[in-house]
Amino acid sequence: MSAVWHPFTQHGLNEPIPQIVRGDGAALWRADGRRIVDAISSWWVTTHGHNHPRIAAAIAEQAGRLDQIIFAGYTHEPAETLAAGLRAMLPDALTRVFFSDSGSTSVEVALKMALGYWRNGGEDRHRILVLDHGYHGDTIGAMSVGARGVFNRAYAPLLFDVGSIPFPDAGREQATYDALAAAARAGAAAFIVEPLVLGAGGMRMYPAAVLAEMHRICATHGVLFIADEVMTGWGRTGTLTACEQAGVVPDLMCLSKGLTGGAIPLAVTMASEAIYQAHYGPDRATMFFHSSSYTANPVACAAASANLAIWREEPVVARIASLGERQAVRLAAMGTHPRVANARRLGTIAAFELEGDEGYLSDRAPKLMAQFREAGVLLRPLGSTLYVMPPYCIDDTDLDAIYAALGEACDLG
Repeated sequence: MSAVWHPFTQHGLNEPIPQIVRGDGAALWRADGRRIVDAISSWWVTTHGHNHPRIAAAIAEQAGRLDQIIFAGYTHEPAETLAAGLRAMLPDALTRVFFSDSGSTSVEVALKMALGYWRNGGEDRHRILVLDHGYHGDTIGAMSVGARGVFNRAYAPLLFDVGSIPFPDAGREQATYDALAAAARAGAAAFIVEPLVLGAGGMRMYPAAVLAEMHRICATHGVLFIADEVMTGWGRTGTLTACEQAGVVPDLMCLSKGLTGGAIPLAVTMASEAIYQAHYGPDRATMFFHSSSYTANPVACAAASANLAIWREEPVVARIASLGERQAVRLAAMGTHPRVANARRLGTIAAFELEGDEGYLSDRAPKLMAQFREAGVLLRPLGSTLYVMPPYCIDDTDLDAIYAALGEACDLG
C-alpha cells in the first residue's frame, strides 16, 4: 500500500491512481506503457510541453552550479536575470518582483503587501473585496478570498471576512459595478480578481471591457487592484497576461504555473513602486515580513529565465493563436450536442457544461475521469464543467483524441 496522500483525492473510493514515468510534448506515459494526452496541461502549468529541452537544459546547468541559497540578505544571478526579464516583459508600472513558490503563496504575498501599504501609510483600510465564484488557492489567506463551499467548509473558523462582489454575468454587469463602487467608497483596501476567466470556479468567462471597468472603479476610489494571473498568465487567454486585453495595469500581479513553463515550482508577485515605497525606509518595523525557505530558488529561477527566452525568441504567440483557432472549430462541433450547454472559449481555454450533472461532488465526475483514463486522455471535470487547456505544442491528432473522448462522455451521459 502506498503511503502517499494525494490532493483532491478521496482514497476511500479506491479509484486507480496510474503511475506516470515520462513526459514529452503534450503526452505522458504510464508505467504500463500506455500513452496519455495531457488535455489540461497537468493542472494548467505546462505551457510549451513536457520536458522542453531548453528549460530542462537550464535546470541541469544551474543545478550543477548553485542549487540553493538563503535569499534574505543574499542574491544570485538567476534571480537578478529573471527579475530583469520580467520587468522587460510586463507593464512598466510593476517595478518590483517578490519571489515565492506557488500560486497560493503569491496571493498571500499580494494580500499582505496591500494591507502593509495602508498600515504603513497611516490609513485604517483592511477589507478585501472579492469576485463571487473566485478561487485563489488553498492556504488560509487564499481560501479566505475564494468562494466559500465544499473546498473550504471545514476550515471556516480560520477564514477572515471579505466583501463579495457578484460575478458579472452577461446582462447583469451593472450590478457588479454598483456593488464594487459601493464597497470601494466604504474604504476597502484591495480588490482581488482572476482576469477574464475564473478557473476553478467553473471556467467562468467575462469580457475585457468588464475587467477594465472594474479596474477603473477601484482606481477612482483608491482601492488597490490585485490581478491573480496564476492561471490566466503566460498565454492561456491568448495574450501574455489577461490584463493586457483590457489595457489594465494592476497594482499587484500574481504569477506562477507557467512561469517556469510548468517544469518546477516558482511564483512572483509583481508590485507597483508605490507599494514598495510604503515598506521602504530606515524603520525595520515597516519592512515586508514574508519569506519561505526556497524564496527565489536558483534552479527554479533558471527554468523561468529559459521560459522567458522561449517567449522572446520563438513564435509562442502564433502557436497560441493557432491552438485557439483549432479549439474553436472542435468546440463549435461539440456545441451542437444536446447535452452540451454554454460552450465557450478564450485563447487556449475551451469549456462547456454537461447538462444533467449535479455539481462538484456528483457521482458522475469519478465515472467521467475513469472513462477519460481508459480513453488515454487526462481530463479532470470541474463539477459539471468540462474543459480543455492543453500545452501549446499539441497537434491535431491529440486534439482530436481529446474531443472524441469528450464526445463519448456526452453520448454516454
